[in-house]
Amino acid sequence: MKVVISDTKQELGIKAAKLAAELMRKTIAEKGFANIILATGTSQFQTLEQLIKEENIDWGKVTMFHLDEFIDLPLAHAASFRKYLKERFLNKVSALKAVHLINGEGDIKEEIANLNSIISQHPIDVALVGIGENGHLAFNDPPADFENVNPYHVVNLDEPCRMQQMGEGWFGSLDEVPLQAISMTVKQIMKSRYIVCSVPDERKALAVRNSLLQEVSNIYPASILQNHAHCTFFLDKSSASLLPEKVVA
Repeated sequence: MKVVISDTKQELGIKAAKLAAELMRKTIAEKGFANIILATGTSQFQTLEQLIKEENIDWGKVTMFHLDEFIDLPLAHAASFRKYLKERFLNKVSALKAVHLINGEGDIKEEIANLNSIISQHPIDVALVGIGENGHLAFNDPPADFENVNPYHVVNLDEPCRMQQMGEGWFGSLDEVPLQAISMTVKQIMKSRYIVCSVPDERKALAVRNSLLQEVSNIYPASILQNHAHCTFFLDKSSASLLPEKVVA
């Protein structure tokens, strides 16, 4: 695990995207294709903004999966992660080899079975992720399930998670935030060859400290990333503000 700290979240996003782009180019050169995971939420704004600017990525050789989606939230809703990825990424790059967005409407069991089948045939090369204010990884809130071997599952969203979604402006009230989501499992995320974790803002500082300094525990879901051989945390000064100097250095 590596930690990179920037002065601003804009700089954080640039550095995270440049590493992700480098890893994609390397993978495509080695294998002829790359399978990636993209995250959503405000923590990914700057990273995705830079990623679409990166040159010499053959997007036609890239297959994309995404981390999570609310259940029973229409595509047209401002908080839809499908909408987010279409508007902030897919509509701004050339056509990918394949795109597998999570549909949280309709038959959820069928959707999960389909996603599980597809991703099982596409080992992930590069995963772009973030962590929540409660330390969640994808929508795996504490205490997270570290043992589920299926790639995707239904999760219940705890109140701190739902409060974060409201606080970020995606919903007008807590009552509007769905109670459940389809989320990639922790085990599936950890199967990724490389993980690029972008975490800006002071409101994430405690979660960052717990994720990096606490013993690995499902009470601090993102702490599991300590066990990944090729995970890089990209922080800004605000999100790194509770780390000791030896980590910051």
